[in-house]
Amino acid sequence: QVQLVESGGGLVQPGGSLRLSCAASGSIFSIPTMGWYRQAPGKQRDLVAAITSGGSTNVADSVKGRFTISRDNAKITVYLQMNSLKPEDTAVYYCTCAYRGNDYWGQGTQVTVSS
Repeated sequence: QVQLVESGGGLVQPGGSLRLSCAASGSIFSIPTMGWYRQAPGKQRDLVAAITSGGSTNVADSVKGRFTISRDNAKITVYLQMNSLKPEDTAVYYCTCAYRGNDYWGQGTQVTVSS
């Protein structure tokens, strides 16, 4: 079993920045691929960004150039630096981890971009 604990969400004004963190724990014996999805009210959950153990990234076009995903393998932690936030970035952000054929999800953290 893998547990994911997210932190760093909140309320920010348009143009502001936030950094999300997600720490994995549990029965982990190799470095998993980790990433972030988001889900706005009434919409499907979409990929924001993902990063492999080797550091290869996949970033959604809607956030490219504004959001950066990174990781600390020693801590099994993934980060999402979000800059130039827009109201349309408002959503619940979920951390995810793909490990040994299973997908694990965090509880979600709310990000609200509003003036």
